Amino acid sequence: MNAESDERKTAGVPTPRDPATGGVAGGVTGDQAGSEPELGSKAPQFIKASRALHLSWQVAVFVVGLAVVVAGIIMLPLPGPGWLVIFGGMAIWATEFVWAQLVLRWTKRKVTEAAQKALDPKVRRRNIILTVIGLVIIAVLVGIYVWKFGIVMPWKINE
Repeated sequence: MNAESDERKTAGVPTPRDPATGGVAGGVTGDQAGSEPELGSKAPQFIKASRALHLSWQVAVFVVGLAVVVAGIIMLPLPGPGWLVIFGGMAIWATEFVWAQLVLRWTKRKVTEAAQKALDPKVRRRNIILTVIGLVIIAVLVGIYVWKFGIVMPWKINE
């Protein structure tokens, strides 16, 4: 992992950790200030106060997130917004688990990079040219099919 993406590294000064959440105690570290929120549990304080209640909260968040992710996986081959639902489940997990927060940060960074790359004029021009070529090929194939077999309507117009 490079130093830019490793949120756990600071400028050589160890940061105290909150034992209840695993996050940084007392707020945001120096390299996180103003850029990204701190890692750790987003559970209400009264839940974090009791270890048993916090553990049951984590289990409930994991089960709900797992159900949403599984629904998204089922939607991948079926009609529905599969990837959107999967990322929604990851966002549910990220309310409680640091690993899910890191995955979402990485995904957000990669999506932002891809969006910036797509806005590059050379890439846009290439994508437009490839799309036009693809549409021309599809139009030619449909034209050959219609010329060879004709158009047969699934209903009878004459009757």
